[in-house]
Amino acid sequence: MRIALCQLTSTPDPQANLVLVAENAKRAAERGARLAVFPEATMACFGVSLKPLAEPVGGPWASEVSRIAREAGLTIAAGMFTPAEDGRVRNTLLVAGPDGSASDYDKIHLFDAFGFAESRTVAPGAELLVLELDGLSVGFAICYDVRFPELFRALADRGAGVVVLPASWGAGPGKVAQWELLVRARALDSTCWVAACGQADPAASGISSKSGAPTGVGHSMVVDPYGRVRERLGAEPGMLVVDVDGEEVERARKDIPVLANRRL
Repeated sequence: MRIALCQLTSTPDPQANLVLVAENAKRAAERGARLAVFPEATMACFGVSLKPLAEPVGGPWASEVSRIAREAGLTIAAGMFTPAEDGRVRNTLLVAGPDGSASDYDKIHLFDAFGFAESRTVAPGAELLVLELDGLSVGFAICYDVRFPELFRALADRGAGVVVLPASWGAGPGKVAQWELLVRARALDSTCWVAACGQADPAASGISSKSGAPTGVGHSMVVDPYGRVRERLGAEPGMLVVDVDGEEVERARKDIPVLANRRL
């Protein structure tokens, strides 16, 4: 399956970000992609009030993403925010298919780290998501989830051979190195392909951010089940198109049977 990672810098305006989704989905389809992955917080960047922007998965923003997916003839995975029952929002990954289908995953592990408290405004999810896309089982995770190997192993146990990982990674000393280390480690833990798509670094486009919110560092990458980075981007906006092979997963799980050899 050919996957396009669409690394961009979201604005605070959901409508403006839909334009970015449409432009990138069209380019991804032209390059033969069957799945276009957008970052966490594609709907609106962190650092703004999320509650007034949150919409249900069946709301106008998600419906427009679904229309774009149908028009482009591919599946789109894009980060958005949906209302939670307790007055907070959920950090949601919308997966919109070319056939009009729509699924969603709510981020389970919230970024209460490095002085940022996502849980103040965001409620955690509880359910995993694995979908069949073009003959491959694809699992989904979001950003801070990457620090929890048990989630990736659970996705593999449910059949995933590919894990899609949108993010809006927080900047800081050593954070880019941590991002790569963690993505590669999770690929090895689960013997899955990991398609990690981050928000571009706003500074790479001359955009200053004073909020202290995690607005992205770029460095999207596709890592194979042996932990090798196959392709990567830098800090600035861009698109990465990579073919992932299910047979590579089978070979890795035969060569390095960490899932089968577990004792705990």
